[in-house]
Amino acid sequence: MFSWNLKGTLRIVENPLVMGILNITPDSFYAGNRLLTEKNWIMAAEKMVSEGVDILDIGGQSTRPGSERIGIEEELRRVLPVIEELHHRFPETILSVDTYQSRVAMEAVAAGASMVNDISGGEMDREMIRAVGSLSVPYVCMHMQGRPETMQKSPTYEDVVLEVLDFFMRKRVECLAAGINDLVLDPGFGFGKTIEHSFQLLHRLSAFKITGLPILAGLSRKSTIFKTLGITASEALNGTTVVNTIALMQGADILRVHDVKEAKEAITLIKALNR
Repeated sequence: MFSWNLKGTLRIVENPLVMGILNITPDSFYAGNRLLTEKNWIMAAEKMVSEGVDILDIGGQSTRPGSERIGIEEELRRVLPVIEELHHRFPETILSVDTYQSRVAMEAVAAGASMVNDISGGEMDREMIRAVGSLSVPYVCMHMQGRPETMQKSPTYEDVVLEVLDFFMRKRVECLAAGINDLVLDPGFGFGKTIEHSFQLLHRLSAFKITGLPILAGLSRKSTIFKTLGITASEALNGTTVVNTIALMQGADILRVHDVKEAKEAITLIKALNR
């Protein structure tokens, strides 16, 4: 499917990957993933690794709708010890840092991360893309309309798929110019999008394959699922599996999830179906 340069190590990717979410914050929208103690995040990481996770995505800054930003020093205090410990415990597992701050990205990669996941696509810190270009790591470029504090206040598009695709085309040029060779595109489900916008993106996800770049789908337990079903995020595992399966059938290369086992099973079944 594609290959990545992970700080000098070549990784060939032949099947869709699962990225497990580790939120080191008290403010995650999903209470089951607020990993505030060392015991909690180690147990969560061990469970994900035992279930076959490919990437652990570690974030210390909540980006749920309406969230408040924390300072860079506090973000570093939260994520660096986690990255250092997990890099020691699971040296074969790819560690990703979920941040929109270039300094956090640089220090996290020095601590053991080998991937940067940026919800703003370099828009919230104009040094981010240049910084990642110097690191020789994959970069997840996500589309977001607005900022986390206000992004769900009346997001508007004429054609959400075409506008997100246009954003990616511009970002691809910018990233290549900065030296980023391994770019991953994330349409940003629920980030400055209504539920209808997110379903439009899911329905037409295959349109982004025209870029020739890997596509990440981050739908796990989001309001697109639980509000449509009239349930809570804690009850949205079944719905998550359904939309993840649709995303795979539309060409998703990476699933970003809270629940690794179910995502791996969906990948196995879609692979068998395609075979």
